[in-house]
Amino acid sequence: MEYELDVITKTGFASYFLIVQDFVNWAKNNGVVVGPGRGSAAGSFVAYLTGITNIDPIEYTLLFERFLNPERISMPDVDMDFADDRRDDVLNYVREKYGNDHVAQIITFGTMAARAAVRDVGRALGFPYDLCDKTSKMIPMFTSIAKAWPRCRNSSSGTPENRRREKTHRCRHESRGSGQARLDACLRRRDHQGPCHRIHPLQRVSARAWVVVTQYRASTKSNAVEKIGLLKMDFLD
Repeated sequence: MEYELDVITKTGFASYFLIVQDFVNWAKNNGVVVGPGRGSAAGSFVAYLTGITNIDPIEYTLLFERFLNPERISMPDVDMDFADDRRDDVLNYVREKYGNDHVAQIITFGTMAARAAVRDVGRALGFPYDLCDKTSKMIPMFTSIAKAWPRCRNSSSGTPENRRREKTHRCRHESRGSGQARLDACLRRRDHQGPCHRIHPLQRVSARAWVVVTQYRASTKSNAVEKIGLLKMDFLD
């Protein structure tokens, strides 16, 4: 415990543990079913003692360094599971505690496979169906547009229309967290005293005006929300 507390203090993540502990305890005290804790967080004895996880890492010989390593400092990631019909209640509690303008959910962008993207973009731009169909069939299955497009551009279908379509982004729509009914929430930076919109762009979800999402995503390759210093939390089912 002393070793973990020393690492947590030196890496500056003490407040992270306290924030997670707070909304987990609120959920448990208000009848929300909470998971035992998954992933590398189960290796933390401090997380177990504070009620964030329900698994004793000493009994099962789990490694704390997989969760937080002083030699490779990165944001800790505690995947919290809540009953899917009560997750909004937990998120509302976080909003009320820290301020609605200091909490936002994280946007995701829906994309399409390369073949479908060519057909969809071509239809939206008003190109003939046979041109779109012929071009899409030149793209091998499970191949990205970036890799397949030189072949299409050098073919008989390499028309000015196709070159125009090449420049069109293939993001179809945006939404809140996806995957396993995932609800990501991010709090403002600890050293920032103003609302979220002062450090990153936001937008509202039309169906529910009170839901605010970031316009930066949190993908594995390019985690923009963490790069600008936001604290990311995972609310899963």
